[in-house]
Amino acid sequence: MDLGVNDKVYFLAASTRGLGRAVAHELKESGASVFLGGRDEETLLQTLKEMGADQDRKVHGAVLDASSADSIEKWIEEGLHTFGRMDGFLVNAGGPPAGKFKDFDDSDFDAAYQLTLMSAVRMIRESLPALRGSKGNILIVTSLSVREPVDNLILSNVFRSGVNALMKTLSRELIDDGIRTNCIAPGLISTDRLEKIEKSTAEATGKNQNEVRKEMQAGIPMHRYGDPSEFGRVGAFLLSPAASYINGESIQVDGGLAKGV
Repeated sequence: MDLGVNDKVYFLAASTRGLGRAVAHELKESGASVFLGGRDEETLLQTLKEMGADQDRKVHGAVLDASSADSIEKWIEEGLHTFGRMDGFLVNAGGPPAGKFKDFDDSDFDAAYQLTLMSAVRMIRESLPALRGSKGNILIVTSLSVREPVDNLILSNVFRSGVNALMKTLSRELIDDGIRTNCIAPGLISTDRLEKIEKSTAEATGKNQNEVRKEMQAGIPMHRYGDPSEFGRVGAFLLSPAASYINGESIQVDGGLAKGV
């Protein structure tokens, strides 16, 4: 399928590794220009090198701390200075730590609120002028927890649900400006984040990590974790003009894990 992105520019937050990088890779391979963002400068530079930024004018990036309003503003300004436009925005940030209610105090909830919910609010607010000009679209990375809570992930369960509600509200408010707004909700995809969840679950249950992995995979109807590329292809499609009539939706990419309708 031709996604129709050859003349498009996409900004992708938290895209130097994992799910964000997978979406960036698919967009780039489909002919789009991509502007990457990540907190760690060394990882950012390595990712840009691996994606051919030294030879390809369609690949650029800058350091981005998704929990900082100032960093978000500067990152978007730099991307617009580089490319002059924005046709789509992948709103993304690293997930809050795993754990149960008893494990966290007010400061932990405040930090998760800033990282998960307010990062989305700020990214969308700062991107709207450019997106209105291009009639672009917004895709927010959430989690299967927006459909049903995940054990040992209370912070993600609480604040990603808020992000999903934000998306649904904005999908009605912004469509008059020609801006589509959707969420993409990954299940268990093989990333560094998932490995951390395995380790945290192992520590909480007294099991070893291999046991935890087998149990988690056994709960998936497809009996395996997803590959980041499988997520990336869906994300690239949703950001592209090929998905022009999809608005206000939360698309699961979870191998059938979520039991809710």
